[in-house]
Amino acid sequence: MEKLLFIDDDLDFLESNRIYFTRKGYKIYQCSSPKEAWELLQNTAFDCVILDIDMPEIDGFSLCRHFREQSRAPVIFLSGFSDTESRIQSFQSGGDDFLAKPYDILELEYRIRARIRRSESVFYNDVLTFGPLVIDMDRRIVSYNGKEEYFSALQFDILSFLAQNPGKVFSYEQLYDRIWKTPIVGSRHNLQVTVSTIRHKLTALCNEKQYIKTVSRKGYCFSPPKDQDFSPSFPSEQENQKDSSHHTN
Repeated sequence: MEKLLFIDDDLDFLESNRIYFTRKGYKIYQCSSPKEAWELLQNTAFDCVILDIDMPEIDGFSLCRHFREQSRAPVIFLSGFSDTESRIQSFQSGGDDFLAKPYDILELEYRIRARIRRSESVFYNDVLTFGPLVIDMDRRIVSYNGKEEYFSALQFDILSFLAQNPGKVFSYEQLYDRIWKTPIVGSRHNLQVTVSTIRHKLTALCNEKQYIKTVSRKGYCFSPPKDQDFSPSFPSEQENQKDSSHHTN
């Protein structure tokens, strides 16, 4: 079930969207204050965030910039500010889309669908296996001997990227550039903390086995135990023939 987070200080707005999108099969979270939203964003992976601009304590632009240091999940600004400057600033702060209030809720639904679909297409639809460790790129699940461990969106992005390149060392700058698609600017510490958290979770999940190594003065490297070869799984030849037959009918 895809998870949406609505952030707005208008309680009527939150409730109407909760009712509509719950009926559409989404799991809905809602926050009326940026502080509450920030705590939730740090601990929950969302498929899409719908964010207002004009809020107490901190505006939507600032919240989005902070969020972009943790995740690349799509952000849609939904605001009563419809001027060109606000639209431009929403993209400059890391937003993916902008819709002005009042809005058509069906249009919002389709914008959310499109952004989630585009976000998911960034990754290959396959499975990486390293012995008992399985990284399901399509379902975004990490498991070891069938036991699953939760990784936030950003943690999974980093882990899956490293796992697709086993044995290759990536510097902080390279990881930041590949994952966020922007140059690193004073966020090395955030990246170090995130990788440390990933390593801790993997070690606990994988019976104390180490998969991510720190290479002094160079960066990080995904290095599975020698008895666990890299083995991405793809559709079998039979499945491919079945798909091909389906498309030609």
